[in-house]
Amino acid sequence: MTEATPQAEPRPSRTVNQDPDAMPPLGKAIPLGIQHIMAMFAGNVTPPIIIAGVIGATTGETIFLIQVALFVAGIATLIQTIGMGPIGARLPIVQGTSFGFLPVALPLAGSFGLPAVLGASLVAGVLQVGLGASLKKIRHWFSPVVTGIVVLLIGIILMPVGLNYAAGGIGNPDFASPTNLGLAFFVLVVTIGVHQFGRGFLKAASILVGLVSGYLVAILLGMVDFSSVGDAAWFSIPKPFQYGLEFQLTAIIGMALIMFVVGLETIGNISAITIGGAGRHAKDRELSGGVMADGVATSFAAIFNTLPNTAYAQNVGLITLTGVVSRHVVTIGGILLICMGLFPKLGGLVAAMPHAVLGGAGVVMFGMIASAGLKIIQECDLNQRNMLIIAVSLSLGIGLPAVEAISETMPGQLGLLLKSGLVPAALAALLLDAILPGKPKREPIEADEAAAAAEATTPKK
Repeated sequence: MTEATPQAEPRPSRTVNQDPDAMPPLGKAIPLGIQHIMAMFAGNVTPPIIIAGVIGATTGETIFLIQVALFVAGIATLIQTIGMGPIGARLPIVQGTSFGFLPVALPLAGSFGLPAVLGASLVAGVLQVGLGASLKKIRHWFSPVVTGIVVLLIGIILMPVGLNYAAGGIGNPDFASPTNLGLAFFVLVVTIGVHQFGRGFLKAASILVGLVSGYLVAILLGMVDFSSVGDAAWFSIPKPFQYGLEFQLTAIIGMALIMFVVGLETIGNISAITIGGAGRHAKDRELSGGVMADGVATSFAAIFNTLPNTAYAQNVGLITLTGVVSRHVVTIGGILLICMGLFPKLGGLVAAMPHAVLGGAGVVMFGMIASAGLKIIQECDLNQRNMLIIAVSLSLGIGLPAVEAISETMPGQLGLLLKSGLVPAALAALLLDAILPGKPKREPIEADEAAAAAEATTPKK
């Protein structure tokens, strides 16, 4: 009897769960694309609503700012998923309006107006393209202690913004009324409950579920005025340069500094996608192209009157949760965002949402940003050197906004940079990390960022 010749095991075929270039059937791709949009929608429209309140925008202007935020996020997403030459990671990256710039953008908008913020964003975007092109050479400037401090402070500085909204918004005659605080608390409880006890998509969309639930309760309480929806057009193409561009050196410095940190967040998000979704390290061209696409999107956003764009971490979590890493799924989501941005009545529905509803979700969103900063700081050794950097930076970042008299005594526009706290804190962290002895050597980008991303996204058994 002859022995049977052992058969070689067939190689597993690459699927949408492994290959970014694979395309699932449209019947599955479209719902998956919608899921991505629902996961990021709340985060994308919140910054323009907040900036609208700072500049005293009318209801119509707020609707316009929401409209362009959706439109620009869709275009920016397609730049990432489809790519343009060396620009774009060609991975399932969802772009959206960045919270990271708000701590600097809000005081700048209050002092110089939105055009100065947009002009500074345009310059910051161009600089970020340069950052992506020269990523390997300057990566060592931004250690986990520096990046973590800045991300932590972004969350801390935004926390009062969320609480002001939870109370009904500054200027509201019913500010801090039991109704507003109760509504915000309801949204907070729903969001936490869905996040902790929900599964799959429901868990990923906990912020959205909280907002929708709070919105419905507000309607039942008679707190929503839908007149803005009726006044909004059914269809409108966003106009570039609606607010114009102004170039103030103070604004440019502040926005450019935060741009570097946001660029590093994009590196981490790209690595998380390839490790958690595709099971491999990110390639150099994916990291470089992704950061450059972030810069192009930020400059494009400035031209179309909205705040800088960046890769959205919540969608990275959705990818690692579902395992679907097809970039074409996110391309469908980007197309849907563009379509949503062409219908201002949708922006009117969002603009009609009471501030208290948004504040309830903001308490979670801004707190999660601070938590992400703490997680990044954990990547470094908390030795005396790094503890000193953290101590000085946090003292400046938290203390300066609390003692406004210091910034008011500074000459020229220097006081405005100090007022946010984030700029002096980031500069202190960069400088101290560069000059203090004992800085560890950094590993190559792929090994360094992918290892951190793998640890962050690997499910705990």
